Amino acid sequence: MTGNVIETVMGAVVLVVAAVFLFFAYTTSQVRAVQGYQVTAQFERVGALRDGGDVRIAGVKIGSVVSQTLDPKTFLATVRMSIDPAYKLPEDTVAEIVSNGLLGDQYMSLVPGGEEKTIPPGGQIKFTQSPVSLENLIGQMIFSAPSGQKKPGEGEPPQAAPK
Repeated sequence: MTGNVIETVMGAVVLVVAAVFLFFAYTTSQVRAVQGYQVTAQFERVGALRDGGDVRIAGVKIGSVVSQTLDPKTFLATVRMSIDPAYKLPEDTVAEIVSNGLLGDQYMSLVPGGEEKTIPPGGQIKFTQSPVSLENLIGQMIFSAPSGQKKPGEGEPPQAAPK
């Protein structure tokens, strides 16, 4: 009988510790979506960018990715972001999709320009840069000839067909 009571108390302690840990992790993380004004940007491709992903300036989170849609006329990906109202983006801001490290998550990086005029709520970031594809870079490196060397068959005179 005493064994059941001890097991029950230990189980309750474990559940309380787990609940405290989850509460602490949620309150200290920056996972929550930033509430603010919305802007959009269009990209040729968005890679592994996710809804709810970070929007950062100089590595500091200032917003969140709200949604991604495909424009049926231009076939460009339209990314809608929510930006903290404390930050007013200049009109010549550049939006880039970059990754955390070589194989890390991707996030939206904003590079503000020097323009005095700012992007209004609901406005669009005109200058964008799609993410670099690691697979494409590796493929280009593998299949490109080293500089100064000719590919087989280049520069050789044509040979007559044997009879």
